Amino acid sequence: MSIKQKGSLLLIPNTLGGESTADIIPQEVIQQAIQLRVFAVEEIKSARRLLRKMDRNFPIDDCTFRIVNKNTKESELMDLLMFLIKGIDVGIISEAGCPGIADPGAALVHLAHSQSIQVKPLVGPSSILLALIGSGFNGQHFTFHGYLPKERKERIKKLRDFEMDTKRNGTTHLFMDTPFRNMNVLEDLLNEVGDLTELCIASNLTLPSESIRTMTVLDWREKAYDLAKIPTIFAIGKGQDVLKFNFAFFMTSLHICEGYFYKKEI
Repeated sequence: MSIKQKGSLLLIPNTLGGESTADIIPQEVIQQAIQLRVFAVEEIKSARRLLRKMDRNFPIDDCTFRIVNKNTKESELMDLLMFLIKGIDVGIISEAGCPGIADPGAALVHLAHSQSIQVKPLVGPSSILLALIGSGFNGQHFTFHGYLPKERKERIKKLRDFEMDTKRNGTTHLFMDTPFRNMNVLEDLLNEVGDLTELCIASNLTLPSESIRTMTVLDWREKAYDLAKIPTIFAIGKGQDVLKFNFAFFMTSLHICEGYFYKKEI
C-alpha cells in the first residue's frame, strides 16, 4: 500500500501596486501559481485580481479561498493544513510583495513545517529587500522592525534607538507605517534625529513613480516630498566610509591624470 504524498505550500508573490505582473513576477512563478486551486489569502478580492492579472482566463470559480489574517483562529489554519496533508498543493497570497514578511501567512508556514510539509517560497518583489539594496547601507547587519508605534512618544523613542544603534554598531534599521501615517513618521524623523543621520526613503517601489533616495536628515529637510497614502519603506543606516575614501582617491587620481595628459599635449 502506497503512502499518499503530502501537498506543498507555495508562497506566491504579489505586485507592489500597478496593474500588470509583467517584468515584476517571473513567468515561471506565474505558471506555478495558476496551477493551484486552493489559496490562503489576506483578502479574497485582491487575490482574485492578482490571479486574473496572471491569466485572464484563470478559473476563479473552481478555486477555494480561505482568509488568513491576524484574526484567523488555529482551527481555521488546521482546515488549510488538511488540504496539504491530503496531497493538495496550497498557495499563500499576500496583499503586496512576498508572503510571510510582516504578513499573517507566516503562521500557516510555521504550521506546515511542523508537519514536514514542503514549503516553496517563490521569487518576487519585496519592498524591504529592494529598499535595503537600494539604500547603500549595511546589508550584512540589518533589522526590519515592521510598523512603528502609533503613539508619537513611543515612536520617537524607537527612532532615536535606531539612530543610536546605527552609530554604535553600523546596523541598518528598516521600518514602515500605514501610508496615511507616513507624514507623521517623516515629521518625527526630520525633527527628532540628528542632522547628519543618514535616511533612506523608498516609495512606490517597482512602479513608474518609484523613488529611492538616501540623504542626511539635514538634506531631507529641504527636499522632503509628500508621502501621504504612498507605500513607503524608511531606513536609518550608515554608508561605508571606505567608499567615501575611495571616491576621494579616485577624484585625486583623475586630476593627476588630467594634468599629465594636458602637459603631454602641450
